[in-house]
Amino acid sequence: MNDSMSIISLFFHAGLIVQLIMLILLAASVLSWVLIFQRAFALKRDERDLDEFESHFWSGVDLNELYREVPADNPQGAAHIFRSGFREFNRLLPKSRSHNAVLEGVERSMRVSVSREEERLTTHLAILAIISSSAVYVGLFGTVWGILGTFQALGGAQQVSLGTIAPAIAEALVATAMGLFAAIPANIGYNRLTHKADKLMVRMENFAEEFHAFLHRNLQNRSTGENT
Repeated sequence: MNDSMSIISLFFHAGLIVQLIMLILLAASVLSWVLIFQRAFALKRDERDLDEFESHFWSGVDLNELYREVPADNPQGAAHIFRSGFREFNRLLPKSRSHNAVLEGVERSMRVSVSREEERLTTHLAILAIISSSAVYVGLFGTVWGILGTFQALGGAQQVSLGTIAPAIAEALVATAMGLFAAIPANIGYNRLTHKADKLMVRMENFAEEFHAFLHRNLQNRSTGENT
């Protein structure tokens, strides 16, 4: 590729609107890669933390001790769900004579925590979805705008050859190429990260249900002990 057909040369020879669109698409591409790596590392860390917490929880540790181990300020993952549920359990148990009321309160508290964890796990994924769905169309708009400008400029020319219009058409097509360059990684990243976040959410929801069942059995054992 000669210098006149290089990407940089085509950018500087393009019209102002096409240049602006290219810069927007370049910024979108950089942003999508930053978000992909940031969310991938964050979800990997969340998966590791979930594995460690579940292993510790089912090891037979005393729940009061585990509750004290979980940080009170901004807990995350299954630890957040456990802390909110166990806190509500300890708060309602002395006040309520109905075990069902206690379990319902625990369930509501954990449902709120699960919802907040879902919001945290899917942070910024909507931005990737927007980039993946719109970047191609933004690039196509830049191409159409550039081609229209090219034909308007050539409308009064006496003689037009392929060599005359090829650079101008190439300048316009770079916008579509940049749109694809931004959209494809964003689309792949969004799908993979969403799948990863969904898997973690299923595991957290399962933990919440298992913890709820654990507390239910605990209350049943207490009732049996009191009756005997």
